[in-house]
Amino acid sequence: MWSYISASALFFSSLPSTFPFTFRKLAGCTLFITGASRGIGKAIALKAAKDGANIVIAAKTAEPHPTLPGTIYTAAEEIEAAGGKALPCIVNVREEQQIINAVEKAVKTFGGIDILVNNASAISLTGTLETATKKVNLMMDVNVRGTYLTSKACLPHLRKSKNPHILNLSPPMNLNPMWFKNHCAYTISKYGMSMCVLGMAEEFRGEVAVNALWPKTAIHTAAMDMLGGAGIEKQCRKTDILADAAYCILTKPKTFTGNFIIDEVLLREEGVKDFDVYAIAPGHPLVPDFFLDVEIDTTAMKQERDGAAQEEKKLSGSQQEGADGAKVKTESAAAKPSGPVAETFRVIQGALTEEHVKSTQGVFQFELSGDGGGTWYIDLKTKGGSAGFGKPPVTADVVMSMSSVDFVKMFTGKLKPTLAFMSGKLRIKGNMALAIKLEKMLSQLTSKL
Repeated sequence: MWSYISASALFFSSLPSTFPFTFRKLAGCTLFITGASRGIGKAIALKAAKDGANIVIAAKTAEPHPTLPGTIYTAAEEIEAAGGKALPCIVNVREEQQIINAVEKAVKTFGGIDILVNNASAISLTGTLETATKKVNLMMDVNVRGTYLTSKACLPHLRKSKNPHILNLSPPMNLNPMWFKNHCAYTISKYGMSMCVLGMAEEFRGEVAVNALWPKTAIHTAAMDMLGGAGIEKQCRKTDILADAAYCILTKPKTFTGNFIIDEVLLREEGVKDFDVYAIAPGHPLVPDFFLDVEIDTTAMKQERDGAAQEEKKLSGSQQEGADGAKVKTESAAAKPSGPVAETFRVIQGALTEEHVKSTQGVFQFELSGDGGGTWYIDLKTKGGSAGFGKPPVTADVVMSMSSVDFVKMFTGKLKPTLAFMSGKLRIKGNMALAIKLEKMLSQLTSKL
């Protein structure tokens, strides 16, 4: 993948984002960064600001948000304090005129644009039938259309720069169906950003470098807190790792183009060896990010599938001993479930409190395959809460499908729900926000399971 690594890049880019750089590669450069009021966009901005770069903060948040940190103005203060110059611009990338106005203001203020970082993104991890049309429109408008229109507006000015770059925060296009089946609209929208890289890298080859950057693991941002719930940060890395990787890319010559770059892979090739500095909780297992298969233990998955198949075969064989006997045995098992799954639900039932009900307010239905499978539920909406075999007493807000083996692992802390979902072991239908709350409850119950 890497056709160019200069000696200076190897030395300077291998240093953590906190290192006081003496060789300021981005000094005087103007970066136009969408979604730079917080998270990854702001981290990239602050990294460049330490070189004395000019940062155009193109983001929506002008007034303090009730749940999200930062505004374009607080980000501007941090950028100025870090040594850069900031231009806060109110930009909703769904509105083309706002993009055009911000680009014109940037050129008038700083004399041009050298780098565009398409960071703004929208996410909804829901299935096809559960994704509201307005959510589909949001993801397509922000992720695909917003990236395309912002690139289009900046390109005439980028072409005048000595070393212009476009960097999209988007993944390599992995066509494994597992990355489509649970959140088809989101995947399409992110791959749309990646297709912009493919097309524009060729269209502007020799004039503007166009690349994509994606994290190997989950990154701790406000969006991840929303998706993973309390405690998810321990399974994440800091935004610094993407800031450092972005710096490596943006300081390469414009001949470095058309690449889909994974942060850790690049930094290792640049000489970084200690990745604990990027961890929120050093030594804690990390959640792999979407669209990357490398962290999925396919051998273990195959063993589990084979084990489930053998168990099903054994069960089928025992039922074939006699039609009447099998019928009695099946009915008896259904009437009085036993085994690890039943024991897990028994403990859950005994551990539920009114506080769990109050903080969750959701009903979860589980469709489990394999030994001890069937339909089970956890009701965390009705007073007192309940859990057990069969359908819930009221309509479920969330339906989760998985193997009984993985279910027991998930509820005993051996398999994180986020990882189960990302690896395709867990399928979710319904209210995703409520599904995310499940991990918080699990962290409270694990010691009892």
